[in-house]
Amino acid sequence: MKLSRTSRLIRILTMLQSARHYSAGQLADILGISKRTVYRDLNELEAAGIPYQFDTLVGGYAIEPEYFLPSVDFNMQEALALLMLIQKTSGHLPLPFKNAALMAGLKIENNLPAELKRYCNATLENVSIRPDSHAPMEMLDKVFAKLQMAIRKKRKVKLHYASVFDGKDISTTLSPYHLTYNNRAWYIIGHSSVHKEMRTFKLNRIKKLNVLDKCFVVDKKFEYQDYFGKAWSMIPEGKLYHVKLKFTKRVARNVAEVTWHSSQKTTRHSDRSVTLEFVVDGIGEIGWWILGYGDQVEVITPKKLRSKIAKKAKNMAKINS
Repeated sequence: MKLSRTSRLIRILTMLQSARHYSAGQLADILGISKRTVYRDLNELEAAGIPYQFDTLVGGYAIEPEYFLPSVDFNMQEALALLMLIQKTSGHLPLPFKNAALMAGLKIENNLPAELKRYCNATLENVSIRPDSHAPMEMLDKVFAKLQMAIRKKRKVKLHYASVFDGKDISTTLSPYHLTYNNRAWYIIGHSSVHKEMRTFKLNRIKKLNVLDKCFVVDKKFEYQDYFGKAWSMIPEGKLYHVKLKFTKRVARNVAEVTWHSSQKTTRHSDRSVTLEFVVDGIGEIGWWILGYGDQVEVITPKKLRSKIAKKAKNMAKINS
């Protein structure tokens, strides 16, 4: 049976942690892979900081035995939950330092009792997680680490940013407050010198980032939980609306199964349709969400939102006719 990448790395870690040394050829033969794949896996271990060494006298690789911590006493469910999180999601989610997280998981798995390890691996062979779409973030580790340090040390940063709101590239000095993941992307919230207020910046649109020597004083009134207020997602518009939507029976069950907003009120009807009501700050973001349901939803209130959806639907019909 062909081993997965994670299983290969675990096997290599286990073998290199033993008392004997293994050459690349021996690892390839035992694992049933090419030497090229062995070297690629060894490079991954090296990038993650695993201190293996090549002994020229015996012509083989080994890991310093002191590198691994003593095994932790996990029960079956704890071990399975942890390995599922690491093995099945780390490669899909745009998490910072995910290679380090994977290696941490491999270390833990490598020290599990053999019976527990076999149980977890056998179970996880039949489990998969389909990833959601998310913004590309090739430089996530580097950008995230700089911002994390700046937040911790209360240091200002200089951003060169591709701004959709401003319609051009901008430069601003930012006092960074909080990192958050929302709507398939990472964001930094902070006070912008250009906008003279708290703003949100998408990390994958940052073109250049420099941490400055200048410090800032945190506004004690700032609360992350209150920053987005009653916005549908991330953009409050400064006005509350009572939004009432009626969904047809075709989509009603799926829609009603999810809590879309903290203010949600759900009413089920005898014809199997459902009405959802929200109190939201602004109608721009929720408008795009409504359009995703096409002709399976009717906007009852407010009139402004109903007109906006109708206008966009007409434009869509015109473009696609």
